[in-house]
Amino acid sequence: MTPVEEGRPRALLAGASRRWVRMLPWAVAFVLCVVLLPTTIVVLTADYGLNGGVASALAVAQSAPLLLAVVRPLHAWYVVFAADVAGALALLGVDFEQRLLWPFPPMELVGYVALCLALGLRERRRTLVLVWLATAGANVGLGFAAPHGSGAKELLFTILGGVALLLGGVLRERSEVQRRLVEQETISEAERGRRTLLEERARIARELHDVVAHHMSVITVQADTAEYRLATLPPDVREEFTSIAATARESLGEMRRLLGVLRNEEAHGELAPQPGLAQIGQLVEATARTGGPVDFTPCDAEVPEAVGLSAYRIVQEALANVVRHAPGAATHVSLSVSRPADDGHGGEQPAGGRGGERLTVLVVNDPPPEPPAGPLEVGGTGHGLVGMRERVRLVGGTLDAGPLPDGGFRIAAQLPLTEEDLT
Repeated sequence: MTPVEEGRPRALLAGASRRWVRMLPWAVAFVLCVVLLPTTIVVLTADYGLNGGVASALAVAQSAPLLLAVVRPLHAWYVVFAADVAGALALLGVDFEQRLLWPFPPMELVGYVALCLALGLRERRRTLVLVWLATAGANVGLGFAAPHGSGAKELLFTILGGVALLLGGVLRERSEVQRRLVEQETISEAERGRRTLLEERARIARELHDVVAHHMSVITVQADTAEYRLATLPPDVREEFTSIAATARESLGEMRRLLGVLRNEEAHGELAPQPGLAQIGQLVEATARTGGPVDFTPCDAEVPEAVGLSAYRIVQEALANVVRHAPGAATHVSLSVSRPADDGHGGEQPAGGRGGERLTVLVVNDPPPEPPAGPLEVGGTGHGLVGMRERVRLVGGTLDAGPLPDGGFRIAAQLPLTEEDLT
């Protein structure tokens, strides 16, 4: 019962869930064509006395298009309507009994009513009204040329055609209403799911704020006020508290941005840019102030934002693991861009091209000077390496992480720099 979409016609009842319902229009059209074709020829020749060749041509034109009506009922109507009118005019040239129906014999009525039902199931109201007006106009116009006078039975063509058009239109609109109701229910269900997701995000955001923000704020305040509360702080200790306060404030800022995304999926965060390669030096300095020497080899290459952010987070997590599990250990952080090796054919990269280039992020720490007395964190999640692998996978890179024979630890990530390599 759905209309033609984008010029590609669909058969009547093609959207039905049951196969026999989808095949029903074809079966009905086939049966009508097989039955009406010979019947029309016999009736027009034997009862009305029409020439056999003319009768055969009219029978084909009035019956065969019923098969087309399953897919294109309006096109079939043009042919059948013209053939019915032509048949009525042809019968004016022969002498038939007054008892016989004219201008449209019974077999033409059957085919036309079926065609009008197909039109009602497919076309819009305006088209149906125009079809009925054309039907009534032709019926009334031919009535003025009736060979035996006109009566009520001659209007059966208009009446039955109008009833079929009305019935088909009602069924089509009812089906359309049901389809829209199903779509609306689907949309409502999706909206309910989306609302539930937003509510859950808001709940998680509140819990994160309650659990984390309070403690981070306390750390910031204590670190900021330490030089006023403790009068005899050495300069290096005062600098250490200042660094702790700055790190805590930065962590609070990042957490607020994440909470904003959790509270509103359409939020785009603050206007401050995401950290990248330029900010890795600050991570290194903050780690060095905790007591462990850090050797840093920077890289000033221009990299995609996603790659820069991934590199920053990988170094951040790696240095945090050094502080947790190997305090005081010497650490080496290096960033470099590796270019593809010569392929042996003497080919050169095009000017400005970066095909195959990758950013190498390497973080290696030596064994700690002495085994840590105990874990610096209680109840750690152990998801640091999992998060690194996920970030690397999202940009299409590779990650190699594992302990070294001397007791240290090595993390090496390869991140592609070309857009076609990013996944």
